[in-house]
Amino acid sequence: MALENEKLLDETGWQLLHELQQNARLSFSELGLRVGLSSPAVAERVRKMEDAGIITGYHAEVNPAKLGFPVMAIIRMTSLARSGKYAGASSKQINILVNQFPEVIESYRATGSDITLMKIIATSVEHLDDVIERLAEFGQTTTSIVLSPPTIKKITPKPEEMPISHTEHE
Repeated sequence: MALENEKLLDETGWQLLHELQQNARLSFSELGLRVGLSSPAVAERVRKMEDAGIITGYHAEVNPAKLGFPVMAIIRMTSLARSGKYAGASSKQINILVNQFPEVIESYRATGSDITLMKIIATSVEHLDDVIERLAEFGQTTTSIVLSPPTIKKITPKPEEMPISHTEHE
């Protein structure tokens, strides 16, 4: 499968990914013009990238504040509940439970002292406080309120474009 992914991720494949990450609504015809392929060739390559799990979906970005959720927070959960109903639950089980909260719009299981990182939306600070209280049943939380939308949204780079620092050993 790795060899197949390497074939899909040639220069043209990376150009397709770049264009789709900027605007997933581009037609195959427009994508073809941008990367130098025919519309059917683009459709086939995109389908193969989807089948290989390289492209995992398409979505519309929405502004939560315009939908009635002006408060956004990042919440870190650092330890599992030591007593009560969820004592001894695994981080995977806790993550499944917190993902059932409608306010959780993203969550990640993590290593280290944080078992879960979550992005939360709320209608007010009081609503956020209620969410934090409900989450406290599963473990200790640390909350940071987001003051502004992301200032940078980057396109996924090619691995070879990443700077790698090498320390010389003498």
